[in-house]
Parts: sequence; C-alpha cells; structure tokens
Amino acid sequence: MSRTRTAILAALALVASAAGTATAVVPSDVAAAAVPCTVDYKVQNDWGSGFTAAVTVTNNSAAKSSWSVKWSYAGNQKVTNYWNTKLTQSGTAVTAGNETYNGSLATGGSVSFGFQASYSGTNAIPAAFTLDGVTCNVDDGSSGGGGGGGGGGTGSRVDNPYTGAKVYVNPEWSAHAAAEPGGSRVSNQPTGVWLDRIAAINGVNGGMGLRDHLDAALQQKGSGEEVVQLVIYDLPGRDCSALASNGELGPTEIDKYKTQFIDPIAAILADSKYSSLRIVTTVELDSLPNLVTNTGSRATATAACDTMLANGNYVKGVGYALAKLGAIPNVYNYIDAGHHGWLGWDDNFAPSANVLKQAATSEGATVDDVQGFITNTANYSALKENNFTINDTVNGTSVRQSKWVDWNRYVDELSYAQAFRNELVSVGFNSGIGMLIDTSRNGWGGTARPTGPGATTSVDTYVDGGRYDRRIHVGNWCNQSGAGLGERPQASPATGIDAYVWMKPPGESDGSSSAIPNDENKGFDRMCDPTYTGNARNGNSMSGALPNAPLSGHWFSAQFQQLMQNAYPPL
Repeated sequence: MSRTRTAILAALALVASAAGTATAVVPSDVAAAAVPCTVDYKVQNDWGSGFTAAVTVTNNSAAKSSWSVKWSYAGNQKVTNYWNTKLTQSGTAVTAGNETYNGSLATGGSVSFGFQASYSGTNAIPAAFTLDGVTCNVDDGSSGGGGGGGGGGTGSRVDNPYTGAKVYVNPEWSAHAAAEPGGSRVSNQPTGVWLDRIAAINGVNGGMGLRDHLDAALQQKGSGEEVVQLVIYDLPGRDCSALASNGELGPTEIDKYKTQFIDPIAAILADSKYSSLRIVTTVELDSLPNLVTNTGSRATATAACDTMLANGNYVKGVGYALAKLGAIPNVYNYIDAGHHGWLGWDDNFAPSANVLKQAATSEGATVDDVQGFITNTANYSALKENNFTINDTVNGTSVRQSKWVDWNRYVDELSYAQAFRNELVSVGFNSGIGMLIDTSRNGWGGTARPTGPGATTSVDTYVDGGRYDRRIHVGNWCNQSGAGLGERPQASPATGIDAYVWMKPPGESDGSSSAIPNDENKGFDRMCDPTYTGNARNGNSMSGALPNAPLSGHWFSAQFQQLMQNAYPPL
C-alpha cells in the first residue's frame, strides 16, 4: 500500500498591539511562506518485506549550495539502495545528503531522491524531518490540496494520479521477468499494458484482456489507491516512419479505429466496477510528431507520413481518443511527446507543440481532456546527463556543435520534458499539466558508464567521453546494445514531472533483427538489423541494435539480461 506524508507543523504568529498582546490567525499563504522547508515522503511499491520511497525536499529559506535531510524510523526499516543522494543510516536514524550534481537548492527550489529499504512488521512513515537541522513542515494530506488524492476512489480526478498510489504490476510481464535469472529484483515493478491491436482488448492467444487487467488491478488495489497504465496504440497508418511497429489499420480506416478500437475500450473503462481505479492512458505513441519531422521537403520525409498529414487521420484519431476517454472521470490522458533526440531542435520543438494542440482540440476533444504528456516512451534517451550541459564550451566551441548534440537545444530527457511542458502551456494547454518520462531503458549503467567529463581535446571528445547515453546516434531506437534499466518508477520526482514510469516493459523487443513472417501485421525495419548502415534519420550511422531479436512486443531474454546488468541505479 502506498503512503505519503508531507511535513506540516503549523506556526501561529503573536502580534503585539497598543492594547497588549493578542493572537492573530495567519493567512494560509503567509504561513506557508514562513515555513522553512517541506519534505514530501512517498512510499511506493510496498511488497510486505521491503519498499521503495521517493522524497522531495522544498527549500523556502536562503539558497543552499549543499543540503542534508534527516529523519528517524519508528520500526526496523533498513535502507539497502539509494539514488540521487548520498545516504547513510545509523540504527533508526537516516541522513540523506546531496550528490555533487544536485547540491544547489535555490529559495523555493526542490530536489528529489529515492531509495529502497527492507523491513518487517509495520512500515510507518517518519514523524518528522529536518533540513540542515531545521524542522520541516509535515502535511498529512488532510488539507485536500491539489494532487493529494487520498480516500477510496471516488472517480474524481486528482492533480497527479500517481500521488499516494500504488501502480499496477502486470502479472504477465512480471512472470516473464521473474523467470529470468536475477529477474525477481525487478519483477514487482509496474509496467504499461499495451493495447496495440483490436484483439488485445479481449486478450491475444489466451492472454489477459483489458477487463482481466482491470480486475487484477482491483485485487492489487486493496483499500488504497491504484494506477493502471494503458498504452493506446492502433492509429490508422500507425508509425509511418518505421516498419517494426506498423499497425493493423490502413491509412484510411479511421472509422474502424473509432468504432472497433476506441469505443470498446471506452465502454470497458467507463464500467462503474472500475471507478475506483486511476486509469492512465498514454495515447498513440510516435505518430503526431511524425507529421512535423517526416513530411514534406525534409530529408527524413516518407510517403506514408505525407499521406497521414494529408488525410488528417492521426489528428482525428488522437482527438477522438482524447474526447471519448477524457469523458470518463477516473481516466487520465497523457499524449505522446516524442523525446529530446527527436523534437529538441528549434524547427521541431514549437511546431510539434502546435500539432499536439491541434489534435487535442479536434473531434470534440478539449485541452481539459489532457492531463499531461509522456516523453521517451520505448526509447533510450538518458534522463540526466551530469557531465556536460548545453551551455558548455570547449576551446570556444559550443557543446551544441558536437556531432552528438548536433545543434539540439537539449542534452537529456529531463530538461527537454520540463521545457516542452512550458511550451505546451504557452500554446494553450492547462498550466497544471504534468509530464511522464519513460525510464525503463535509459539507465546506461555498467562498467562503461563515464564517471566524469570527457577530455577537453575537442568538443566531441568532451561530449563523447562524458555522455551516459552510449548509442552510436541519438536517432537509434531499436533494441540498443549496452542499454540498462533506468530510474525505478516513482511519483513526483522533479518539477513538472508527474512520474517516472516503465511504460515500455523491459525485455519486450522493439522489433525483429531480420524479417519474420507473422500474423501481427508487423514489418521488418532495418533499424533493428545490427548490420544496417543507417539512413537520414540516424545520420547514416550503424543501427546499434542487438542481434537475434524477436518481433516487437515479444520477450527478448538477452536484452532483459543486459538491461539488468547495466541498470542505473544498479540493482
């Protein structure tokens, strides 16, 4: 059961008057400003003998160049692993300090870190926290602020569905993971359920259908809150710039998409039986950005993408899905927003935001049907590159001019997601939208992970020597060699980010290494072939793909083993 506690020890002000001393009630906004710090401590994925937790510290006092957060446990909790912090424990007392890269904590600024711990008996949330020796506020969630979302699941939306909630563990994926040597270390993690064809709604080849997953989620939920993550992925003419994930519907089959795919899904999700679940839908990966980057006179254009731009069925399909699903009170729609290595360039960034807005206001949809956006889905872009920034120069040459960055405005997924969120708000999306980042395969750990910046011989040696993302080219997307599991799923990890998620289940193939006859309408994309020398979309580079991969969505044991081996934070 997931729990949350944000520290509040409220202050009263004593005001002296000419008539003597009186007690005054402080307006809530003034009282909040007077609080030196707040600590938001969330227990996630508690499996009875251990748990993961996410902690966000907000500093309301003078800016800091380093920080230390302390708390004590009432039970026998023992921290076994941690990330984005240097953490020590003595008995029940825990001290979490900054890493070298996140010591700066501005006035009003926040920093997040996480850890894994074991315990037996009860797992009570710590009663008090201090930041550099000063007691922080603790909010027990009773004030009903945005995003709190406690209670028994009334079906009304909260600001962030992941707050205070467990996230559904797909039994089918969990069984695959647990069957791998060492897989039990991650088999309890939540992953997305992919509805990638009409048949998936009722279950494919005897597997679980949508109702099966929702019923299982109710069992996992118990008396707490539960998020179920669904991938809605069957647009007409799907993935017009790739073949491995081609869909079953032709470019003109928009009516079939509406009536045989979206309508049945909506009917199931609207069943009152499931009204206590928080259902996150990630809507139509990859497709809308293709209308910007792979059409017209661009070198990366394809005839299939030109067709989808001309017939408007990507925009219509996404709009219809948002309208139908958004009408269900406990459904949270997040639209796919590519990744920094796709939309981070100036000529892609703003135009893509405008296309997303067009889709979100078509076919009866409005921006109120959109709770946020998801980036890096099924991709490999590093969450945070700590060894260089976009503003660095080497011998007078900007990092933007390096071959790897290639004039992009962003070097990692977190900075891109936060900036793109601002852009989306500027074009008319609600200011409360949040971002999801898929961290299922962007850890890039292992022995090859750089420990510091590269040599300053040139801007390329500097970037290539320090970057965590070890792909040959940022455009490579299929079964990438050397990749690792990334940050474990967690809620509210950074400003503007609703959650880190594993929407792409680790160990499921991106596409086959060679052509495989199949009845799933999945083609063969040379980007999944390790011998392929590339195309305009990856700078005519080698594909970097692993060999012997099965069809997309099928279990790929060798990849899963490598993802565990190269996990960062390590397993």
